[in-house]
Parts: sequence; C-alpha cells; structure tokens
Amino acid sequence: MQLFRENAVKGSLKTTVTTQEIAVVQLTLVSQSQSALQENKLRGLRIGLEKLNQSYQLLFSQYPSLNQYCPISNATTGERECSPCLPGWTPQGQKCFLFSQDRADWISSQYHCMALGGVMAIIRTEEEQEFLWEKAQSLSQGDSYWVGLRSSGADGGWQWSDGSLLEKGPQFWARDPDNAGESREDLCGRLTPRVVYSRSWFTFRCSNKLRTICERKQASLT
Repeated sequence: MQLFRENAVKGSLKTTVTTQEIAVVQLTLVSQSQSALQENKLRGLRIGLEKLNQSYQLLFSQYPSLNQYCPISNATTGERECSPCLPGWTPQGQKCFLFSQDRADWISSQYHCMALGGVMAIIRTEEEQEFLWEKAQSLSQGDSYWVGLRSSGADGGWQWSDGSLLEKGPQFWARDPDNAGESREDLCGRLTPRVVYSRSWFTFRCSNKLRTICERKQASLT
C-alpha cells in the first residue's frame, strides 16, 4: 500500500512538472511572438518615417521658397521652424509688416514694397494703427514712416496704395488734411509716432524722403 502511494505521488509530481514546463514553453512562445510582432511594427514605422522624410526633403527641393518660411532652426537634427511671415517681417492679424529703415520718396518706397511682394501699409482698423504706431515708436525714436496714403489730386480725396479710398475706413489724422492750408497736389501720408496713435497721420510732400512700412499677406501654413 505504501509503495502504491509513493508511486502515485511520483506520478502526480511528474504530471505537475510536465504541466509547468508546458506553461513555461507557452509563455516563451507568446513572448517571442509578441517580440516579433513589435519588431515588425517598429520596422514598418522606420520604413514609413524614411519615406516621409524623403517626401519632406523633396517638397523643399521642389519649392525653394518654403525655405524662407521654414528655415532650419537646428543644424544637428535638421529641424525647421515655420512662420507665416518672412524673416524681418512682423505678423499682425492676417498681414505681415516690414519696417524699412532706408529713406526714400513715396513713389520709390512703393516700388520697394512691390519688389518685396507687397505694397505700402494700408491701415484698415484701429488695432492695426495702434500696432504700427507702437512698432514705429520702438524702432525709430519718433521718426516718421511713409504709409500707403496719397492724395488723388486737387479736387479728389485720399486713397491707399492699392487704389481703395480712404473715406471707406477709419482715419487717424492729426488735423483735417482738407484744411491743412496747402495744395493737395503731390501730398502723401506719413505716420509719426511722436504723438498719440489716434492722431498720428500727417500730410507730407511725396518727394520728401522717409522710412517706409510695407505690408503683405501672411502665408498659409495649413
């Protein structure tokens, strides 16, 4: 009887050991399978990333102007930082503004802005006016800047550099330009930050030389 019990215990132990071994093997196989699956996923991600990087580089080679809006910010990683405005231009609303420090007459200043893909500043809102006034004040120590205002003639009104009429928008004259006591011929508008922003427009002979504010639309990065 005792011998029978010993044999039964041994058989039970063998069965237990065999079951444990099978469980270990199964866990090992599952682990290996998961590792292989993860490795395949990682390999797929690497391939996808390489293709994406190739497309990314191709995009910048096909459209060189993108380099202006998205210059490389980290030479080691090649990381780029994009902006809706070109370097040197300041974003505000849906526009980019450039405060040129070169002095020129109004016509030459307009050509300069056009050569840069824009026009002389057209002020449509009080928010734009205050922004330009503050920026001009910080850059010029009170010196005046040309904006895109010009008299349309002795009997006409004032218009912006894109041909639109001033009378359809807000105005920030220091005094009424129609009662300035001077001929309306060859008169243009300047912004002078030495006074309050709401009364900082003055008439000035277009042949005089001042700094200039240019504007252009922001680039869409979406």
